[in-house]
Amino acid sequence: MTDPQVGLLAIAALFVLIAARVPLAVALTGVPFVGIWYLISWKAAIGSLKIIPYNFAANWQLSSVPMFLLMGYLAYHTGITRGLFKAARMWLSRLPGGLAIASILGASGFSAVTGSSVACAAAMGKIAVPEMLRSNYSPSLATGTVAAAGTIGALIPPSILFIIFGIIAQVPVGELFIGGAVAGALTALSYIVVVVLWAKLDPAAAPAVRERFTLREMLASLLEVGPVLLLAGLVFGGLFAGLFTPTEAGAVGAALCALIALFQRLLSWENFRKSVVEAFATSTAIFAIAIGANLLARFVAISGADSYITEALSVVATNTFWLMVMIVCLYLVLGMFLDPLGAMLLTLPILLPVVQEQNLNLLWFGVILGKLLEVGMITPPVGLNVFVLKSVVGDSIPIASIFRGVVYFLMADVVIVGILIAFPQIILYLPSLMN
Repeated sequence: MTDPQVGLLAIAALFVLIAARVPLAVALTGVPFVGIWYLISWKAAIGSLKIIPYNFAANWQLSSVPMFLLMGYLAYHTGITRGLFKAARMWLSRLPGGLAIASILGASGFSAVTGSSVACAAAMGKIAVPEMLRSNYSPSLATGTVAAAGTIGALIPPSILFIIFGIIAQVPVGELFIGGAVAGALTALSYIVVVVLWAKLDPAAAPAVRERFTLREMLASLLEVGPVLLLAGLVFGGLFAGLFTPTEAGAVGAALCALIALFQRLLSWENFRKSVVEAFATSTAIFAIAIGANLLARFVAISGADSYITEALSVVATNTFWLMVMIVCLYLVLGMFLDPLGAMLLTLPILLPVVQEQNLNLLWFGVILGKLLEVGMITPPVGLNVFVLKSVVGDSIPIASIFRGVVYFLMADVVIVGILIAFPQIILYLPSLMN
């Protein structure tokens, strides 16, 4: 058996282990370890297990991951983002599907602070879904909107996916953040269009809200979102103005979030403890999977399977269009079964050499990848955001109704992905101004 055949067999074994529910970090570490042992020696496998985790973990940029996670968990547990939906509801409720539009904008604001799709879906599910149901919104529209809006967290900074991708692909994280923000804004706009069309075509699904608010109440609602806007403005304004690096931005954001919550008397010892523990646990899981992905990349290169795969794809995908069609289909399928981070780290060691061989812009590819991984958050049969929302709403709404609701947003996602692939400058223009 040739070395490339060993590499391909190991990749196939990896997918079998994942299908058998072996933890992703264990599978990603174990398969390349055994593969290197088989191809070279036991000592080489042990050496890789010593050197690669250290080299990866020693990357200073990784320190931003636990810091941004801590900022997100602090914002979530202290509730400083609760006023987002209330303000959006007051200002937008008169529009067709106004409460659903408020949910989308509220989720976008929440994502700018937490960077977590799951936390966004859970928080907005608790706040927005009951409000829409009380206003006689269709359960499918109410839950579908929130499940889809939660995915914006994968695109709007701070995105953990972009940080990890930037480190692995050696793409500036700040530029990924800007390109992702553009894609996130475009996604939010497309979701708003879906809601308006839904409400126009089926008025019973989104009845007009009869409640009216005074100008004083509307202006007062803006004061409640002031702390969130201040936090996002200081962190990302300072980041894009060059006052601090993406690595430092995480620490600045976590400190500012804690100070804002303390000033509002929302930060208790229990909230702080929960935030630190969850940020630590999530960071550990992310790093374990990422280290396994680095081991897999080393093994794939040693075996020569990367060159074999690149040549095979070059034959099938004769141009960039067909290559991207294959990549889109791959991630839509993986999104049915894997979480976004796992899907990204599982495939990057295999796809990055192919993308580089085709001379595709890695910044553009990274944002497209983030968008595709975001789509996977609501793709049946797994759709992580759908199940998170189901756990929030309980038995009152069947999961089939939630999936029916997200179908229309999935259609919008496909259109947006097509636009971003066809017109790369949508993503690349603003980051190019940083150079």
